Amino acid sequence: MTTQTPAEPLQRTGRGAGGPAPAAVEVRDLRRTHASGAEAVRGISFTVQPGEVFGLLGTNGAGKTSTTEVVAGLAAATSGTVRVLGHDPVRERRRVRPRTGVVLQSGGLPGDLTVTEAATTWAATLTAARPVGDVLDVLDLTRRASTTVKSLSGGERRRLDLAVALLGDPDLLLLDEPTTGLDAESRRAVWDLVRDLSAAGTAVLLTTHHLEEAEHLADRLAVMHRGLVVAEGTVADVVATHRAEVRWHRDAGRPDDTALAPGDAVSFDGRHVVVRTASLQRTLARVLAWADAQRLELPELRATPASLETAFLALARSADETR
Repeated sequence: MTTQTPAEPLQRTGRGAGGPAPAAVEVRDLRRTHASGAEAVRGISFTVQPGEVFGLLGTNGAGKTSTTEVVAGLAAATSGTVRVLGHDPVRERRRVRPRTGVVLQSGGLPGDLTVTEAATTWAATLTAARPVGDVLDVLDLTRRASTTVKSLSGGERRRLDLAVALLGDPDLLLLDEPTTGLDAESRRAVWDLVRDLSAAGTAVLLTTHHLEEAEHLADRLAVMHRGLVVAEGTVADVVATHRAEVRWHRDAGRPDDTALAPGDAVSFDGRHVVVRTASLQRTLARVLAWADAQRLELPELRATPASLETAFLALARSADETR
């Protein structure tokens, strides 16, 4: 995505007026079972407020897309309740659809239309669409306006999907793996756009398995695993429940008590000894002092601070162990 002449941010037209706005998304004990009998979502609850970026984070098959499809009104819940902008997204679809923008994993725009034709056709279905040219400009698609959809690169098609979703000036934007296929520069530009939309009052429900994307964008997030929410809160909240690690090759042996601070836990993980700790600096200093006193080399020594990645992996591991 070129950045020589940044486009002006999209401005919101505003809707309706006074009174407190309902939650953009309210999900309570949502379950979704596919026709095959597979239970994709197994009783999850979360809320997304206006202007908030809420991330659904999880591995492939965690239930993120199945959840997004229910919120978008594209599939009915097996049980539980879902409200979007105060309405049932399936039964009251006509009230919800004009105020919702959706970017699913695979777009469905006709390949023989040009970029401008595809966007203009979609805009014609909306009550009050933003100017097509403005939206294409923001997504850096103006120079591809006369190109057919089927001739676009994967990243360009992804940007066109996002442009179409923004034409209706949505109060809620549903993004399912929005930066799949984008190069690093384009991905960062989409992130900036999402933050601008959020600052202007658009609620965003973002599903992703990219940890960096969740860290950069999400005001709050829920970690999903096998159809369940296994953690929820800000990134700091989720990270704070997990520990830093010091690890080395197990050939050097298990440390004695002098290498451990109060509360440290020692285990074996494959070929490594792992010390999990609430204080990385303190424990690393003790481990190094122990190794020096014992005249030990610590092959493959690595110290890893607590992060969303370590928390995510620990949550997935713990959920599998308790199944």
